[in-house]
Amino acid sequence: MPYPALALGIAGLIPFIFLAVTAVVDLLPVYEAARYFTQYSAVLLSFFGGVHWLDAIQNRRTNHQLYVAMLPTIIGWLCLIFNGDVRVLGVLSVSYVLLLMYDKYTLAFDKELVVSYISLRVLLTTVVVICHAIMIFQLQ
Repeated sequence: MPYPALALGIAGLIPFIFLAVTAVVDLLPVYEAARYFTQYSAVLLSFFGGVHWLDAIQNRRTNHQLYVAMLPTIIGWLCLIFNGDVRVLGVLSVSYVLLLMYDKYTLAFDKELVVSYISLRVLLTTVVVICHAIMIFQLQ
């Protein structure tokens, strides 16, 4: 994995961690922190659909992958509509895990690139899911 991709991937965790911490230590009202957290999570989730869009087009696949590439954006958008509901954080969290599993078994890029990408995604997804769990706990 190229260093800039690794660094940017890790930097993408900063808003998740920051907002989870602000909710825990009361730097922001929990509902405000959760709203910002949900917005960032929904936007980031939609970003991951682009990986499948490119893979499907680059490898000339018109199967389910091209359609599945749109799901993270649609799920993210629906979560923005229902922002403020604790269940939305659960939907987002599960979506990250399911998309990681789909990535692992579907992507057809260079084998070495896919292995390093999936390794990075496992790390990032783990932190993201933990942050979602913290926010859900804070909202209860």
